[in-house]
Amino acid sequence: MSAEPDGPEDRLRRFATIWSRAVYPVTSTAATRPEFEERLLPVARRLSEALRARSFDAEAGREAGAALVEAHCTDPEALSRTLDCVDAYLVLYCGDEDGDRETLRARSARLQHAMAAGFARALRERTLAEQEAIAKAALQAQGVVAQALHATETRFRAVFEGAAIGIGIADLDGNVLQVNGALTRMFGLTEQALLGRNVRDWTHPDDAPQTWRLYEELVSGEREHYHVEKAFYRPDGTVLWTNLTVSLLRDADGEPHYQLALMEDTTERRLLNLRLRYEATHDALTGLPNRTFFFERLEKALAAGPGQRFGLCYLDLDGFKTVNDSLGHAAGDRLLVEVADRLQSCATAPGEMVARLGGDEFVALTTGTDTRRSVDELAGRIMNALLAPISIDGRELTVRGSIGIVEGPAGERSAAEVLRSADITMYRAKAAGGNRFELADPEADARAITRHGLTTALPTALDRGEFFIEYQPLVHLGDGSVRGAEALVRWLHPQHGVLSPDRFIPLAEHTGLIVPLGRWVLEQSVRQARAWRDANGGDALGPLRINVNLSPCQLTHPGLVQDTVEILERTGVAPDALCLEVTESALIGADDDLLKPLRRLAEMGVDIALDDFGTGYSNLANLRRLPVSVLKLDRSFTQSMQQFPADPVDLKIVEGIVSLAHSLDLAVTVEGVETGAQAEQLRILGCDTAQGWYYARPGPPERLHELALADATG
Repeated sequence: MSAEPDGPEDRLRRFATIWSRAVYPVTSTAATRPEFEERLLPVARRLSEALRARSFDAEAGREAGAALVEAHCTDPEALSRTLDCVDAYLVLYCGDEDGDRETLRARSARLQHAMAAGFARALRERTLAEQEAIAKAALQAQGVVAQALHATETRFRAVFEGAAIGIGIADLDGNVLQVNGALTRMFGLTEQALLGRNVRDWTHPDDAPQTWRLYEELVSGEREHYHVEKAFYRPDGTVLWTNLTVSLLRDADGEPHYQLALMEDTTERRLLNLRLRYEATHDALTGLPNRTFFFERLEKALAAGPGQRFGLCYLDLDGFKTVNDSLGHAAGDRLLVEVADRLQSCATAPGEMVARLGGDEFVALTTGTDTRRSVDELAGRIMNALLAPISIDGRELTVRGSIGIVEGPAGERSAAEVLRSADITMYRAKAAGGNRFELADPEADARAITRHGLTTALPTALDRGEFFIEYQPLVHLGDGSVRGAEALVRWLHPQHGVLSPDRFIPLAEHTGLIVPLGRWVLEQSVRQARAWRDANGGDALGPLRINVNLSPCQLTHPGLVQDTVEILERTGVAPDALCLEVTESALIGADDDLLKPLRRLAEMGVDIALDDFGTGYSNLANLRRLPVSVLKLDRSFTQSMQQFPADPVDLKIVEGIVSLAHSLDLAVTVEGVETGAQAEQLRILGCDTAQGWYYARPGPPERLHELALADATG
């Protein structure tokens, strides 16, 4: 067996060889097969370049189709063999080895469609040229008939009978007078059966509106010819599609005398175009309409007139990735086919359709005047259709889906806006637990769009210097002195103004930007601690301590300890001036590998605070194994203390936590102190430090220094 060609040029020539061998037997050329192959080689190269181009160019396919006609490949079998060859071998020999095969296959299908169109156009132009020559000969022949010139009659008869296209002559009343053999073969009728028939009897439901208007204008002498695509019924009930050209024949005095019809049989080419159109607009796996076809239908629905509405269901299967990962993609494909069949059975009413957008995402569309009710019913039918398990490889798989519903009047939104809203709504349904459907909410859409905008703007925001830090003082409950501050990062967004951490920290964690952002916050905060120390001039109260929050992503980052050490050494700040706050939920069930970096930092002298203590439902006994030195009580424990008398149950809980913490040699800090009554009650219960609006809101570093100086001189 011969080896596969190695280089791109070798693979291209192999494709041209296969193509020439397939098509050469049905060509009408004097060239040898190798010569014919050399003629096809530049055409193959043009197709190869179009397949791998950055953007699709249909002109390359049309040029290839026209090149076939130019090379005398006018037999429809030549086009059929060419398309089969391109479908089987173009991607194999001319596609990028690292390219997406599905994308290349889709582009190959579009190139085939363009080749068919180019072939048809070139063949039509060639046919029209022949038709014009025949029409001239026929006109001349009719003149000679009138003059009874036998020689010209003989010449006309040769052209008439030998033409490959169907030719018929009728009088101005439409009665057929003469037909050639090609026309009788096209209709499947004898010459006697065609003669005497009237052309007005050959109507077809698919006739273009202008077809018979053009005919009347021709027989009345208002026009010389017209060209249309027309269908005819054959005796066996099948349909004959033709390119029909009808010309008016005048006598020697210029008076209309006959009409000449030239017919090209385009039935096979039309069927081929329909097949290519189907493949281009339908999903190869499920047979459902694909994204292209769905967008055409959606845009048409949105362009409907007043009073028309639409309803869209956007379905995503819950847990489909697990099926692919556990059972393989073949099982996943069979599951998608079964789901597609069930969805197809749900959309049977007029104005309803189902399509597959890709992967495990499907859409269902309904249109009409009352889609508020029908879209809810459609979503319900879809959910019910997914209830029964699907058997795959002997396993009963339970399929569930999340659906986002968008409904509204036509003409108000674009197709892209509708689909984006449905996609956002579907993810809301999935976030709510899945196996449900949600209705689109403009406010929720706006929040999601804003969230997406923030996510895309985050990576460059740090480089542009859009983040800044505010500081909230930590106050000692015993003497009221300022002992330090918690660093709270803010984002000064160009459009949305100042954003609090809850607006962008989750997005930063999701994108991974939290690591460089957290490192920046840590360095800026430690530098500020150094600035406070220098400004205090060695005050007896000692340096102001800085508290910096760590996200769960930072805890698992391998550079946490090294970054912290380098920042402390570079700024000249002692480790005991830094406290890193970690939420309780981040340490629930933490193993030794996760705790190791915190232990190393604690051994250096850095304080570790357990933030939001009491919200993570952790076992209090676990406190002994955590390298923490501070508990920060969540504000939910102290809210009742804003009023007098405080809830005795809350007092007992806080008192117990403080007692336990102190027995473990842990300091207790309380968040959210907003009244003097709270502060006093917490002092009595033995809490060490507190922070909240009662003392100061987060602000610039200068204000904290002023508070600290006031305490020191008070």
